[in-house]
Amino acid sequence: MSVKRGLLALLAQRPMYGAQLRAEFEARTGGSWPLNVGQVYTTLARLERDGLVEAVGEDAEGRISYRLTRSGEAEVARWWTSPVDRQATPRDELVIKLALAVTVEGVDVHRVVQAQRTATLRHLQDLTRLKHRAAAGHEPAASGHDADLAWLLVLENLVYAGEAEVRWLDHVEASLAREAGRSRAGGGAIPATPAHGPATEAGSTAAKGAAR
Repeated sequence: MSVKRGLLALLAQRPMYGAQLRAEFEARTGGSWPLNVGQVYTTLARLERDGLVEAVGEDAEGRISYRLTRSGEAEVARWWTSPVDRQATPRDELVIKLALAVTVEGVDVHRVVQAQRTATLRHLQDLTRLKHRAAAGHEPAASGHDADLAWLLVLENLVYAGEAEVRWLDHVEASLAREAGRSRAGGGAIPATPAHGPATEAGSTAAKGAAR
């Protein structure tokens, strides 16, 4: 999530100071991406430098509010209508960990996969409980602003990501099993890019069950 564009989107509604922006950002995303006030004010300083926001004065407690400039309004409009760039692949610690595990001698890759699957399934169960409470109206994210719907959408995204991770872990184990079979038949080492194949039935079924 681009904090810069998230803050611009919030300022498109009304002028706000740093602590307000932080509270609004966390309320609308269910606290999934917590910010600290220092990060907010650092981002505001950069936005002001770039001509996207401007200060509109201090309140009685010395807090400076900011509003969008015309350039800032145009930036927000572009953001809403532009797809998120997926070409810049973020670093995923789990992917890096397993990619290294299959190349480092002495690592029990199956144990690494099983430990991660257990943790991911537990996380999925926690998310599912939160999702059910949110859908039933027991976990309001904040008052107004359609915040409950926003929080539910965030939860559902996290559930789908967890399910996908379990399926990928199933695929990793299937790839390891195929490679072990090739090695026993006289094949070589594990290739840099494992062959693609279907996820195993057990893990996929478990993920589906946890997310329902």
